[in-house]
Amino acid sequence: MIKAAEKASKSLIRDFGEVEKLQVSKKGPRDFVTKTDKRVENIIIEELIKTKKNYSFISEEIGKIKNKDEDNVWIIDPIDGTTNFVHGIPHFAICIALQSKKEIVSGLIFDPIKDEMFFAEKNKGTYLNNQRLRVSKKNILDDCLFSSNHQGVKFSNFNMRYTGCAALDLAYVAAGRFDGFFYNDINLWDVAAGSLMVREAGGIVNDLNKFSNNAINVRASNAGINDKMMKELENF
Repeated sequence: MIKAAEKASKSLIRDFGEVEKLQVSKKGPRDFVTKTDKRVENIIIEELIKTKKNYSFISEEIGKIKNKDEDNVWIIDPIDGTTNFVHGIPHFAICIALQSKKEIVSGLIFDPIKDEMFFAEKNKGTYLNNQRLRVSKKNILDDCLFSSNHQGVKFSNFNMRYTGCAALDLAYVAAGRFDGFFYNDINLWDVAAGSLMVREAGGIVNDLNKFSNNAINVRASNAGINDKMMKELENF
């Protein structure tokens, strides 16, 4: 997973330099970014197949690829934070997760611009560039910082940030940078890796298996504020 992400990131970083130039052109960057998505996705799939040729895939651009082994599934988002990428904002990530028998057992989120590699494996913890991560220990909502992408909804008790990259939001909860994250109707490939990271860093994430792949509601936080956060979000 790390090798695949690192190889794909070279193309992504190069294209990010080009997309910044496209901001001032008449053509615009959207078609260019679509090609980048597909190119990065292809590189990741090619690298993963080299070692696990029978595993299946779920990916944002290609969709589902059923191979001989349907119990083990790679879940891929080649660029999470595409809108940021399109506008030349350096906050996006490559996401890869491995689902085994419908359980996420490993996950990777790589921010190629900041060179931050978040990685988690079931029962083995969450790491950032080989340093063990833990969620924050805050237990008072007013002291906490939350992230979501629901700008139109007011949460009086939450200090909010809207970053445009759900995968990194979850990684930041695992790292203690954010204290909580919530989002409705999000795709599996955006949250598969990050949900494992939060759990393995000592946090709490709701059960994602009861949702369909493209309509997931996520609630993630440290253990100290989870009950309080969930109460505030009862009608959300």
